[in-house]
Amino acid sequence: MPLPTSSVYPPPSAEFMKWPSRRSVVHSTKGMVACTQPLAAKCGLDILNAGGNAADAAVAMIAGLNMTEPGSTGIGGDMFCLYYDAKSGKVSALNGSGRAGAKCTLETIRASLGLDPHVPDGDDDDGAGSKASIPMDSVHAVTVPGAAAGWVDTVERFGSGKLTLAQILAPAIELGEKGFPVSEDSAFNWQRSEALLRKASPNSAEMLKADPSAPDGVRAPRPGEIMRNPHLARTFRTLAAEGKKGFYAGRIADEIIRVTRSLGGHLDHADLLHHLETGSEPVSPISLQLRGLGAASAAGGSGVEVWEHPPNGQGIIALMALGILQELESQGRIPAFGPDDHNTAPYLHAIIESLRIAFSDANWFVADPVVSPVPTAELLARGYLAERSKLFSPSRAASSGALRHGHPTAAAAAAASFDSPALRSSDTVYLAASDAWGNAISFINSNYAGFGTGIIPRGCGFTLQNRGAGFALSPRSHPNLLAPRKRPYHTIIPGLVTCLDDGALHSVFGVMGGFMQPQGHVQVLLGQLIGGLSPQQALDAPRVYVRAGRGEEGRDGEGGKERGAVVYVEEGMPEETVEGLKALGHDVRVAGGWGGKGRQMFGRGQIIRWTVDEVEGTGVWSAGSDMRGDGGAFPA
Repeated sequence: MPLPTSSVYPPPSAEFMKWPSRRSVVHSTKGMVACTQPLAAKCGLDILNAGGNAADAAVAMIAGLNMTEPGSTGIGGDMFCLYYDAKSGKVSALNGSGRAGAKCTLETIRASLGLDPHVPDGDDDDGAGSKASIPMDSVHAVTVPGAAAGWVDTVERFGSGKLTLAQILAPAIELGEKGFPVSEDSAFNWQRSEALLRKASPNSAEMLKADPSAPDGVRAPRPGEIMRNPHLARTFRTLAAEGKKGFYAGRIADEIIRVTRSLGGHLDHADLLHHLETGSEPVSPISLQLRGLGAASAAGGSGVEVWEHPPNGQGIIALMALGILQELESQGRIPAFGPDDHNTAPYLHAIIESLRIAFSDANWFVADPVVSPVPTAELLARGYLAERSKLFSPSRAASSGALRHGHPTAAAAAAASFDSPALRSSDTVYLAASDAWGNAISFINSNYAGFGTGIIPRGCGFTLQNRGAGFALSPRSHPNLLAPRKRPYHTIIPGLVTCLDDGALHSVFGVMGGFMQPQGHVQVLLGQLIGGLSPQQALDAPRVYVRAGRGEEGRDGEGGKERGAVVYVEEGMPEETVEGLKALGHDVRVAGGWGGKGRQMFGRGQIIRWTVDEVEGTGVWSAGSDMRGDGGAFPA
């Protein structure tokens, strides 16, 4: 019988998440999962308890997150992961990002967008005074989904071998077929994106809740309501039964091409088959050794090695910023900060300026290294970082016009400075998992912005990403310029830390949310190393968000264009810190609430740390999960 109106869960508002919220560190000796959605976390726990390892659990969780939080992630997007193998002590990386179609030439896409097909040697605009770029809701922003192949390859390369893909995907399939109650954060994003889903393709009903009282029989779900997605469950069953071929050929592939072609897109079956044949790319992770910045004392030895995914991801920004900070400390230009300095104005000023210097390089250099060589080693070289650190002033914020990319190679010296158009906000899910054997995985998956393009292939139950909006359309010299079969600048990055003395795992961690990600990596890691914070405390601490460059445009509170060196400070930061940053010349905006320019911009993170009980000699997993999300950390 129908419930009385008073028992219906209230709809979300911009104030539905209020802080502070008290969470404790979660400990376990058998393994751990941490993600933004409890039902998805349970998918991972089911797999650990069935004998699977961290990699198996990660794929189960990401499938569960696709079901429960489709406004942040999905099989129509891309993924990256870092995996720590306890037996060998090796850190491995997997690039599961897709490429532009073979027919997506720069001239073709520019013409399709109504731009002059001629590519200028400098920046150009779209005729309305804005920088020419691929709109987030355009079919031309759709790149080949890399996630499906990435999930299969993660299980095949890093999984336990004890469970089939069908077993790993079974918990998520059950959520889709039997239904699940929608969480608050997910409902908020679902309702905010309902208009996009309706506009994007004729198949929006597949990802909306059936409701006979709604004007056309469907609407976005509200928090606490039951949502089903049998179409996505069917997609997962196909992937489980047929592997990658079930996604990149056959019915699903036909529907992807059918819907994108109907909207004027240029992807074809050959592009999907190309990804089927090439699969995800095993790549060498990049790293930076930290002996300063509190690393030696925090790790109980010589220091730590911080690992990130290489370009086309932006993990190099976090490493460069940490490297610049380490150089500043070794030169005596900033003090050796201690726990009492955490989140003070001088401490955050050093972090902000180091990040801005790192972004000024990444905005130009990060691209698909297979197509446009990236000077990764040169950018991380100590001599180059020491040179870039000279841009830092301990007494004054650098003006936005003062920061341009450096010249790590001779070729870079001849290049002009233009920002990447990828400087936009995005929605992502990051998850972490560990197991009883000591393995751990840092895993991230994204549609790029929210539901991506919102385009739904018929009968498939997922949206197609808009990652192609991250390509540059000019100038001709830009490394991230759109090209056929090229991967765009990617914002999603997993993080991992090992101990320098013996290569043992220190932690897996990540903070999601577009260009907040490398900024979050630096802040939550230093919160632990310098601030002496636990994983949960490091995630709970108020954060700052730095506008990443001239190309990242937004709207200020009065409706005017906002460009340059704006620093958003999360509500809860000490007033003394806020005033101190202003005195140093930072354009500071305090952000509270949730949606829009609220706390959502500061991302949502997870940390799983490994320690050994000194008396018992037993390994212990200790985890935290961001209070800005619906999820948590759960022991196996």
